Amino acid sequence: MNFSIGEDELGVASPTDPAVRLQRAMDTAYRYLGRRDRTVFEVRRHLEDKRVEPDEIEQVVAELQAQGYLDDARYARAYAEDRRALDGWGPDRIARRLAQAGVGPDDVAAALAARGPEQELEAAVDVLRTKLRVAPDDDRGRERALGLLVRRGYELEMAYDAVRAFARERAD
Repeated sequence: MNFSIGEDELGVASPTDPAVRLQRAMDTAYRYLGRRDRTVFEVRRHLEDKRVEPDEIEQVVAELQAQGYLDDARYARAYAEDRRALDGWGPDRIARRLAQAGVGPDDVAAALAARGPEQELEAAVDVLRTKLRVAPDDDRGRERALGLLVRRGYELEMAYDAVRAFARERAD
């Protein structure tokens, strides 16, 4: 029996048939995307882990992009908004995580540009409102507040501005 020709003696497609392998790769990618939105990099890595051939990976990625299932720009925008709204993350932390997920610098910049400096300041003050009961009134308290914001991904200057704005707000 020779199965390398693509079909067995019953006319059933074998696993060596390129169309069958491609369909299996597509099915694997669909299942992976079914859990949550993914980046092109994540899908490629997943398919590599499943030992899909490189040329098949490229075909799958191209098809998924054409169908609208893979879009790094959309992923970056949704991720940035979710992390801002749900976790209070700042732009630096979001940018690092998007880069780790394989999102390109242009898509990261576009996702972060959705908010202006005033909105970022308000978001940083919201984090302080949520985490601190009272405005810090000594150096140690201000340092703790700054550390909180910097760990969340806000630039140091923005963190300073947010701590000052929070203190003014609480003083009124």
